[in-house]
Amino acid sequence: MTDTLVKVDLSQSAYDNEMVHNRWHPDIPMVATVKPGRDFILECYDWTGGFIKNDESAADVRDIDLSIVHFLSGPVGVEGAEPGDLLVVDILDIGAFPHNAWGFNGFFSKQNGGGFLTEHFPQAQKSIWDIKGMFTSSRHVPGVNFAGMIHPGLIGCLPDPKLLDTWNRRETGLIATNPNRIPPLANAPFAPTAHMGRLKGDAKAAAAATGARTVPPREHGGNCDIKDLSRGARVFFPVYVPGAGLSMGDLHFSQGDGEITFCGAIEMPGWIHLKVELIKGGMGKYGIKNPIFKPSVIKPAYSDYLIFEGISVDEAGEQHYLDVNVAYRQACLNAINYMTKFGYSPAQAYAILGTAPVQGHISGVVDIPNSCATLWLPTEIFDFDINPGADGPSGGVRGGVPMPLAPDL
Repeated sequence: MTDTLVKVDLSQSAYDNEMVHNRWHPDIPMVATVKPGRDFILECYDWTGGFIKNDESAADVRDIDLSIVHFLSGPVGVEGAEPGDLLVVDILDIGAFPHNAWGFNGFFSKQNGGGFLTEHFPQAQKSIWDIKGMFTSSRHVPGVNFAGMIHPGLIGCLPDPKLLDTWNRRETGLIATNPNRIPPLANAPFAPTAHMGRLKGDAKAAAAATGARTVPPREHGGNCDIKDLSRGARVFFPVYVPGAGLSMGDLHFSQGDGEITFCGAIEMPGWIHLKVELIKGGMGKYGIKNPIFKPSVIKPAYSDYLIFEGISVDEAGEQHYLDVNVAYRQACLNAINYMTKFGYSPAQAYAILGTAPVQGHISGVVDIPNSCATLWLPTEIFDFDINPGADGPSGGVRGGVPMPLAPDL
């Protein structure tokens, strides 16, 4: 029998569970230690710790205190792991809890985190997605049904003190360049909402004051949001502390490349079955400073796509120089505008791009001044023909339950 090293009770506050944490810090104690070659299961809260509800209000998305996230299960120590090694993590299986077979997608208010297209969607909205085995659909986004690639949005190892200090210095330095920006340029350490696992007393207070927020990906892995890290994937993580300290959470039932809605996949609690191995001295042997990944061999069997192009010219017509971020924004906006011709609201179309297995590609970065980015929209996820034709849009959706909208306060 495979041991479940971390268990979660969805009726319990994540702050009451000492087997989870919401900051990165080298002093967070291991919750368990395993030998190389061992497999084990970790249960995980959704990234908000259960704050978002299955209802018809987006007030929870509007009002969430984002300094509480992400709640991660672990850290798990690996016997013999030393700084400079590579921790090899195989994702053997992953799934939703049968008693909680739903997930959520949302857009944060611009005043509370925003998102990739926050200028176009400045108010909080959300959609609820029902999980039916391998497939999902939503009462808030009719006309689509697709297979999920369940994956951990966030997985990584603990930093050492030097790496933690590097993160904090460079990110607080960036914040200082525009400290009043909304949304902020980065998220500085914030002790009042830190959950440091089993740390107590003065040690907890000291670590919470410098613990790195879990929002961005960094050298150790972290919040990479790679949708292909599903069953059968393998990850090679740099080890920075003795024991490695592997933690994970932020499980997604499905996600489009880029997770562009920020609260951006179909977020859910669930479980993950892993196996770990070590490559001694692997960081030096292979010149690795960031994780490398082997994706899952399992993919949704979609073969027909509409591909939307974007270039480095923004919505106002301003030219940018080889800016892939601007180009991908334009590809996404072009796809959203196209889907509105079939009856979707812009918000529903945006939600589809955040949740369905769309592909994002950097298609060109050398043809000055325009980078070219493309968004690949699988046509088979729709209940109607979404391809262009001489007679114009002849199908589409009407009605359904509107996406809950929470006006800014």
